[in-house]
Amino acid sequence: MLVPLTRQKFEQLIPRIATGDQYRYVWGKFSDFLRRLLASVVAVVVVLLLRWLLGEGFGGLLLPFGVVGGFYWLWGPVLWASLRNAQYRKYKYSGFFRGRILDVYISEELIGREETVNNKGELVYVDNLERRLNVEVGDETGFSIQVQVPLRRSHKGIARRQVAEMIVLSNRADLSNITKVTDIYIPSRDIWVSDYPFLQRDVFVEVSNRIRRDRLEADEESPRSPRRPPQRKEPPQLPRQDREW
Repeated sequence: MLVPLTRQKFEQLIPRIATGDQYRYVWGKFSDFLRRLLASVVAVVVVLLLRWLLGEGFGGLLLPFGVVGGFYWLWGPVLWASLRNAQYRKYKYSGFFRGRILDVYISEELIGREETVNNKGELVYVDNLERRLNVEVGDETGFSIQVQVPLRRSHKGIARRQVAEMIVLSNRADLSNITKVTDIYIPSRDIWVSDYPFLQRDVFVEVSNRIRRDRLEADEESPRSPRRPPQRKEPPQLPRQDREW
């Protein structure tokens, strides 16, 4: 099932400014914080040197740069998360997609290589491997997409045939060519499958529940056809809904 979304709703799902979850993601590890702190110290030192070279008269002009640079360790994650959001917000059209998990498996991916010395004094290379979760989601129309994310404990309950939902992005109004997809949500388990949290998750759950209620109401209001003997038919195609939500 594919339901087009209005631009207003899409911008609520992926905001311009970083959310709290996105800020925490980009904040990173302690080593990432140290790199930002070092950049802040360098910025303050440069401002102080410029003030010393140019004289006290430029102190008022350089003060804002010193304050901004000195607090880069704090506001830097907001900048980088907002830039990442902008990469998705540039797409003109979006839709709510609901399908099922076609396949799920774990793999090991090479994320880096380190040089070290063994007991014999020889230089050796050590591969850094990370366990990744691979999830393929599709529907009966033939559309499918595979997402790979770092494996987490919360992924334990994921299995084939579970309903999966996401936002798909395209530059075509009919959404015939999907370019990007966002976080995958599995409502039956309340599990999110993602690396970077693109979506405002509370807004997404609201959209999901609203679309589910609309479909139930539409099914109840549709006239029931007379009973007929059961016949063998091909699996039904999941239609694209033309009404935007």
